[in-house]
Amino acid sequence: MTKVRSITYTFFLICSITLNVLMISLYFGGGWEQRWTKLAAEEAENVASISCSGHGRAFLDSLGAGTGDPICECNACFKGSDCAEFVPDCVVDADSGDPMFLEPFWLKHAASSAVVVPGWHRMSYEFNDCSLISKELKMLIRKLHATVGNANTDGRYMIFGSGATQLLNAAVHSLSSHDDPSSPSRIVASVPYYPVYKEQTQFFQSNNYKFSGETSMWKDNMDSLSNYIEFVTSPNNPDGQLKKAVLQGPSVKTIHDLAYFWPHFTPIPAPADEDLMVFTISKLTGHAGSRFGWALIKNEAVYQRMLAYMSLSTHGVPRETQLRVLKLLKVVLEEKGREMFEFGYEAMRNRWKKLSKILSISKRFSLQDLEHQNCSFSKRFRAPSPAFAWLKCENEEDKNCFEVLKTSNIIGREGSLFGAESRFVRLSLVKSQDDFDLLLRRMETLVVLEEK
Repeated sequence: MTKVRSITYTFFLICSITLNVLMISLYFGGGWEQRWTKLAAEEAENVASISCSGHGRAFLDSLGAGTGDPICECNACFKGSDCAEFVPDCVVDADSGDPMFLEPFWLKHAASSAVVVPGWHRMSYEFNDCSLISKELKMLIRKLHATVGNANTDGRYMIFGSGATQLLNAAVHSLSSHDDPSSPSRIVASVPYYPVYKEQTQFFQSNNYKFSGETSMWKDNMDSLSNYIEFVTSPNNPDGQLKKAVLQGPSVKTIHDLAYFWPHFTPIPAPADEDLMVFTISKLTGHAGSRFGWALIKNEAVYQRMLAYMSLSTHGVPRETQLRVLKLLKVVLEEKGREMFEFGYEAMRNRWKKLSKILSISKRFSLQDLEHQNCSFSKRFRAPSPAFAWLKCENEEDKNCFEVLKTSNIIGREGSLFGAESRFVRLSLVKSQDDFDLLLRRMETLVVLEEK
């Protein structure tokens, strides 16, 4: 009996020690700490598994009315609890530049691009070095530009902003004249220009700068008492043309908006090497909702003024956004960027090819002329793959092309907003596949009616 008790005691002692060792190992080895990641992953995967018939998506923050459970958010022209019902007479939104064409790529890379953010993640205003910018992300952006070959980052300061929109006005503010309010800097851009340049400048109503219209108006008639800030957009929004500065001289400063200067939208002939260059994650990876952009600045004084602008307006970009962008760019740089850029290029090239084929037989509508060009990134000649179609109504009676398309339930962006004639309309090619397919069918119907 004594021997049995001894064996039993020894057994329980061993079990107790083993359990304690296991508990200590879990605690100090991260087992308990990792439990919350598992729960977070399960929650995200449960939502991702909700079927929306391929015409919508469920998200963690899309809650059903009254139930608290995530529901499908349907693509335009689809409805129903699982987005299976097509709405035949709906309006096609080809106005928005929402870059959803890259969503299939990120669905494929869901695991490698996922980020779990705990409640205690970087709660401070600043990083440990008292800055507002992640050093690792900054290094990764420089590596990205070196890999793609679309911008020279040597000798440039870098600043982050809430998308390119904030950075554009920060640049205008920093380059404008602050010495003489009676002679504000003139903001100019070549037609057709991105409407935000004009709208943002007029909205802020600064005494230091004002929008002064088309660049060519000032090329041979520059006011000697004024400073000029020229927006140079390359490739241009809306027509996809690679642009260069028009104005020259000591009184001229330029802001190079290179939002679309990536291999899926344009051939990269050589790295951009300008004094002030602005980029955005929305056009690079499609994550417009993350609101992240960056600027590369050569002049230290301009950099310091932009830094002050950012600090006073938002006190930097959220740490969560920087973390997500860091994770996304690591995926982009896999295989030296080949997979994502090739995926994006093929998607945009095919869309441009299909639309061009439909309109090639039309005498009523025409598209901008884009050439095949050599791309240093892909090391071959590339066919056009623009983000937008710059459509023109050719018939004399079609003076307002926006209204012509609207009668067929197509909403584009009016040419007059770009400083151009009303005969032009910008059509977005970067939205979801559903949006593009429906746009294609509506344009095909217009061409068929034209033939009849």
